[in-house]
Amino acid sequence: MDSLLLKFALPALTALAISTTAASALEQNCRFIQAKADREACYKRQEDELAAKRKPVAPANDGQTLETLRQMRQDEDAVYRSINNICRGC
Repeated sequence: MDSLLLKFALPALTALAISTTAASALEQNCRFIQAKADREACYKRQEDELAAKRKPVAPANDGQTLETLRQMRQDEDAVYRSINNICRGC
């Protein structure tokens, strides 16, 4: 059991450690740049990359979505017209 645990856990932990240090190294690279203009350009580049990752992807079927919304609105209008004729106080 112990050898099986070591066989799989150790490589997994090693891979995790390597991947987290690479990600943190990208964030800290700009700190050690001495020239102010280069350091600010590095921060700007990181900010742009982060904004690109956070930006939501636009759906590819915008025309179909608009048509679906129009159809739903027409259906809702028909339901509202039929409900309007019902006597609620009878």
